[in-house]
Amino acid sequence: MASDRLVLKKMVFYGYHGAFAAEKELGQQFEVDVELYLDLKSAAAADDLELSVNYVEVYTLVKEIVEEREFSLIETLAETIAGEILSAYTVEEAVVRVRKPFPPSGGILDHVEVEISRKP
Repeated sequence: MASDRLVLKKMVFYGYHGAFAAEKELGQQFEVDVELYLDLKSAAAADDLELSVNYVEVYTLVKEIVEEREFSLIETLAETIAGEILSAYTVEEAVVRVRKPFPPSGGILDHVEVEISRKP
């Protein structure tokens, strides 16, 4: 695995994901981190974006998935993000974290988070 990483940290979106009807009706903020493992040596040496992964495109892809689709589980949301990134870009691994702040839990809970790691 490449030791180089491209990281998009704490992207915040408003989405309609959850197991309860109220979550899908009212929506809430979701936070997403993406870590992409790839060899960045050639891109750095050539100072050429075409040899790297355009993080603006990755942000836009994640935004579309979170804001325009609905899932019952944040696990499915994370899996979808990872799968689409792996389909669109040449990376050795994608790590995706999705956080749901203040989820309905019957008590005080700052957030719930799922982290997945996928390879092509």
